[in-house]
Amino acid sequence: WSLKSMKGLKICGISDPKTLNYILNHDYKPTMIGFITNYEKSRRFIEYEKLKELINVDKKQINFVSVLVNPNDEILEKIKDLNFDYYQLYDVSPERTKEIKLKYKKKIITAITISTKYDVVKYKDYSEISDIILFDSKGYHKSESFDHSLLDDVPSELNKMIAGNIQIDDIPNFKNKDFIIDLSGALEDQNGKKDIDKIDNLLNTVHNINS
Repeated sequence: WSLKSMKGLKICGISDPKTLNYILNHDYKPTMIGFITNYEKSRRFIEYEKLKELINVDKKQINFVSVLVNPNDEILEKIKDLNFDYYQLYDVSPERTKEIKLKYKKKIITAITISTKYDVVKYKDYSEISDIILFDSKGYHKSESFDHSLLDDVPSELNKMIAGNIQIDDIPNFKNKDFIIDLSGALEDQNGKKDIDKIDNLLNTVHNINS
C-alpha cells in the first residue's frame, strides 16, 4: 500500500508462526517485521533453528529485519543465508557497521538509543552508511519511552524510524511525520505474547489514517 501520510510501519519481536502468518495475510500489511536474533535477554528472542524455520516463508513484499545487538562474526555467518532484508544493529561502531553491510550485502538500520539530545547527534556518524536510522529508548527489550521532541532538529530528509514504547493510540500523532513507526510492546498481552487483536487494531488504524 502507498504511504501517503505515514512513512512506514514495523512490527517487531515476532516469534511464532501463527502471529507471523496472521500479519503476512492481513489486508493491510506493515512495511517491515522484526525478529530478535541474538539478544537472549529479550523474551522475544528466537533460537536459530526456530528462526530459520519461522522466516522461511513467502514474505508478501514485507521486509524482514534481523535485530542484532553487537553481533559477533559467528552469528553473522550463521544467519547470512536467511530470508532477511535488513539488519537492525544496536551497539555497533560505524566502522563495524560498514564492514557488516559490505560483507553481507544487507540493508542496515542503525539503532541509536536516546536519553538526552546529546545522544541524538550520533546519527551523523552513521548517516552515510546506514539505510535507516532508528531512534529508540535506552530500554532495549523493555519498551521504555523517550522524549520524541528531542528529534525535532533531525533533518527531514534523513530516512528514519522511531521506537520506544509507542502505543496504538499514539499513531495519529505521527501522521505526516517523516518517521517509520516501530511497535512491539504495545502489541502484547500481559504475558508478553503478541496479541492478534492488537495487531489487527494497529494495522487497521494505520490504514485508516492513510486512506
